[in-house]
Amino acid sequence: MRINRNLNSWVCLLLFLNFSSCHRRVGIAIHHTPTISSGFYPGYNISPAKPDSTGMSNTAVQLAAKMKVGCNIGNTLEAIGGETAWGNPKITNDLITEIKQSGFNAIRIPCSWDQYADQSTGKIKSAWLSRVKEVVKECIDNNMYVILNIHWDGGWLENNCTPDKKASVNLKQKAYWEQIATYLRDFDERLIFASANEPAVTNAEQMNVLLSYHQTFIDAVRSTGGKNAYRILVIQGPSTDFEKTLRLMTKMPEDKVKDRLMLEVHSYMPYQFALMTQDEKWGNQFYYWGEGHHSAADTVHNATWGEEPEIDRIARTMKSRFIDKGIPVIIGEFGAIRRSALTGNALRSHLNARAYYLKYFVKEAKANGLIPFYWDEGGLGNNSFGIFNRQTNTVYDRQALDSLMHGTN
Repeated sequence: MRINRNLNSWVCLLLFLNFSSCHRRVGIAIHHTPTISSGFYPGYNISPAKPDSTGMSNTAVQLAAKMKVGCNIGNTLEAIGGETAWGNPKITNDLITEIKQSGFNAIRIPCSWDQYADQSTGKIKSAWLSRVKEVVKECIDNNMYVILNIHWDGGWLENNCTPDKKASVNLKQKAYWEQIATYLRDFDERLIFASANEPAVTNAEQMNVLLSYHQTFIDAVRSTGGKNAYRILVIQGPSTDFEKTLRLMTKMPEDKVKDRLMLEVHSYMPYQFALMTQDEKWGNQFYYWGEGHHSAADTVHNATWGEEPEIDRIARTMKSRFIDKGIPVIIGEFGAIRRSALTGNALRSHLNARAYYLKYFVKEAKANGLIPFYWDEGGLGNNSFGIFNRQTNTVYDRQALDSLMHGTN
């Protein structure tokens, strides 16, 4: 997850540059620094299969139309240090079943790979491949669409969209995706691969480097054959930011299979409402968002930008720029923190505004053909996103859940 940077204040922008999804969990320090081989990894496409179109009939547009609304199982398989290192329990079939029964028909699985790979050879541990496959199978068995990515993963790709890193990152991208794609090749079209998460890109030169990473991803997956010859693949816009994507994403990478690519962006807009956790000299948090939900008693915490007209504008612009041209758009992450430390009328007003925000966001996204995936990181305390209690595999935040589902109607 990365914060949308369409802000009014340059100070906000400077703060944002210090954010990424890897840092957005409570009480966790990240010390993992992955290395990138300067040599050559061996080829891992050692058993290419004959193309198999069984269960792979839908184009990206057709598959997107079948996806209702998605939920992330965040801060888990991408956790540095292991699946439970960031405080969440291991993913269980009971959790996936609860997510499905709650109305979601798609799951995004943020996933780490680098920490499970031999840095000298690029070989991923078989036990980790097996664990990821187990989770994917549980999702598929529940008839869920699944987006599996290489997430932040220590930043080996996402922090290195630069010409000097292009060759070495592409080596690792190729090695990892040949292995992932081969190991998961037999799943049908409900499994979707995603190249990255939030690749840090700010200019055209970096955008060209990112496109090379996406091209390597596409070519690696396709080369393994079988159902991967037809699988839907997702590539990420620059920083998965709406405005940067509209400005810098002037072309898509090439794919020898027609109409099988999707584009991914993320949204935590406005930042002051979705993520900001303390007032600053340059501006205050937004507790209250949207028409009819501003506070008369606490006016300094009313939203002053990023409300309905801005969501409308972004959704409609993405539609005309990409969706209308046959490129489905996934909003791989969106949401707003639950400020449960508030009390009394302030808390009630905030929660009602947040519920309205979630419903409005989903409704506008769906109206324009965008597929939204809520960011659930498992947190249940103040300034958290969690809808599901993963200790009991039950719904924790019914108000938020109902709002998301009402947005699909």
